[in-house]
Amino acid sequence: MRGKTPVITMVAAGVVGVAAGGWPVLTAQAGDSGPSMRTQLASVLGDQAWEKPKPGSWTMPKPDKDGLPPTISRIETQDRVVFLTIDDGYTYDSEFVNLVRKNKVPIMTFLTSTYIRGQGQYFWAMRNAGSPMENHTVDHPNMASLGADAQKRQICDASDRIEKQYGRRPEVFRPPFGSFNHTTRQVAKECGIKSLLLWSAEFYNGTTGPGVGFNGFARGDGGKGFKPGDIILMHYRKGLAGQFQTMLGWIRQAGFRPAAVQNYLPRSLGGTVPDQPEPSHG
Repeated sequence: MRGKTPVITMVAAGVVGVAAGGWPVLTAQAGDSGPSMRTQLASVLGDQAWEKPKPGSWTMPKPDKDGLPPTISRIETQDRVVFLTIDDGYTYDSEFVNLVRKNKVPIMTFLTSTYIRGQGQYFWAMRNAGSPMENHTVDHPNMASLGADAQKRQICDASDRIEKQYGRRPEVFRPPFGSFNHTTRQVAKECGIKSLLLWSAEFYNGTTGPGVGFNGFARGDGGKGFKPGDIILMHYRKGLAGQFQTMLGWIRQAGFRPAAVQNYLPRSLGGTVPDQPEPSHG
């Protein structure tokens, strides 16, 4: 999203490379048999485990009554937490991978799948630093301007590619520019999407935001600073490591901390929290 506010020849070698801040070369050894090197590496490294919210400290988002993926732009919580999300993927800053891993910062990546070509290894490193790879379409169109078939191709094809590359099918979708319509939600559900995650604030890292200047921060509600449960939008741009350090500094100075948004979403919406049973009547 650009702009708008609202095997490794052997597994051990791959693990050493990731631990050192690099990323694995995803090519299988000649004559390799059994589980793929990618699968073995995933099982060795696993996903990062992030701190979970205390019971009663937040209100779990609920499915929409129409049965389609709901749109979520912030989390209702008493915790002084914000959620960092990063879109696109056309600039690759290796120092950013090191920073995320070293500081153990939870983020969520919304990957435009066309950028996997030639840089798939970079996002393997991000995935193994703990970032889920979620759906941001194939090539970043304005979804509301497309018909149903074209929208479905954008979402389903991107999910197919991400699943093939990273071993997990996306369940959360972010429409480019925040542009979507009822059709978007319908076809997203057909592609396995469980929720649309928007944002409540944007850090215009590496670019100029309207009214806030270069590397400016703007809230969608026109307010200032952070609010508990903010979902913050950033982008993979040149100099991301330094820009991310700036954002982390602002967050900590304000007495907040980054948290993993998936730990505040029920499984029915693409998160990790068990769904609460409906209260019985009678």
